[in-house]
Amino acid sequence: MPYTYPPAAPTISGDNVTISRFLNNPTLIARRLRTLLDQRYIADALLTGRFNATGSGSIEYETGESIFSGENPRAVAPGAEYPLVSPTTGAASLAKTVNWGQDALITDASIARRSMDPVNRALMKLANQNVKYVDSVALSAISTAVTQSTNAAADWSTATAAQMLKDAGLAKANIIALNEGYDPDTIVLDDVNWVNAMVAFVAAGYVPRETPTLNPAITGQFPTILGLRWLASANVPVANTAIVLDSAQLGGMADEDLGGPGYVSAGGVGIQAKTIRKDDTDEYRIRCRRVTVPVVIEPASAWKIAAI
Repeated sequence: MPYTYPPAAPTISGDNVTISRFLNNPTLIARRLRTLLDQRYIADALLTGRFNATGSGSIEYETGESIFSGENPRAVAPGAEYPLVSPTTGAASLAKTVNWGQDALITDASIARRSMDPVNRALMKLANQNVKYVDSVALSAISTAVTQSTNAAADWSTATAAQMLKDAGLAKANIIALNEGYDPDTIVLDDVNWVNAMVAFVAAGYVPRETPTLNPAITGQFPTILGLRWLASANVPVANTAIVLDSAQLGGMADEDLGGPGYVSAGGVGIQAKTIRKDDTDEYRIRCRRVTVPVVIEPASAWKIAAI
C-alpha cells in the first residue's frame, strides 16, 4: 500500500447511545486511533522496516554491514575448489523498546452537552501527542546515527531552485557513490524550508502546472522531484538541516506487544488502546500507547544537507 504523508483526518458522529457503545468497545477505539495515526508517523515513512521486539523487550541488530564479501573472486581451474571467504559483518547494537502512552478522561456530562465532540478532541490530542513524540525520538535517532554531511550551496530562504536541486542531487549522488546498493528516495526537512523549496520549484517551472490535480501550488502536495519524496516535519532535530535517505534501507521501527487485559491493537503501526469505565466518577478513561524503538541499521544510506 502506498504511503501518503500526511493523510486527511476522518470524522465520526453519533447520538449518546452510539457514543456510549463506541467508548465501551476498545476495538473500535483502537481502529479509530489507527485511522488517525496509521499514516501520520513520519518515523514509519523514513524507517520502513517492521521488527518485533519480543521477550526481553529489546532487539539486537547489526549496523553498517557491507553488501560485498570483502574479497575479489578468483579464477577457478577445472576440478579445483572454489575459494572460501569470510564475509564481514556489521557492528552489533542493542535497542530497548519504550512504552510511550497517555490517558484522557471523557465525562458523561461533556458527552451529553457536546455529543461526539469531546471524544473526537480527546482521541485527536492523544494521537497528535503520540505522533509528535515518537517522531521526535525517531528523527533524533536518525540524525545522531547519520554522520555524513555537506553544507548547502546557499541559504534556502534565498537560494534558487537550481541551487536547491543541486544540493539534494549531490547528497543523493554521494550516497550512491558509496556503491553499497543504496537508492535514496526521500528527503525530509522542516516545514519552512519545505515551503521555500516548493515555491522555488513552482516558480522555476520544475513541477506540473497545467493539470490542477498535479499542480502543487493548488494541491499543496509536493510531487516527486529528482526521484525523491519531499516530506516535511516540525520534529527535525537540527534546525536548517535536510536529510536525504534510502527509506528501504535506513532501518525500521521495532514494536512490542506487552499484552495485558483490555488492550486491543488494530494492527498497522503498533498502536494499542484501552477503555476504562469509571462509574464512581461518571466518566470514561481512554488510553493510547505505542511500545516501540527506532532502529537505524544503515546510517550510510542517508546524508545530511546542513545550513539550508
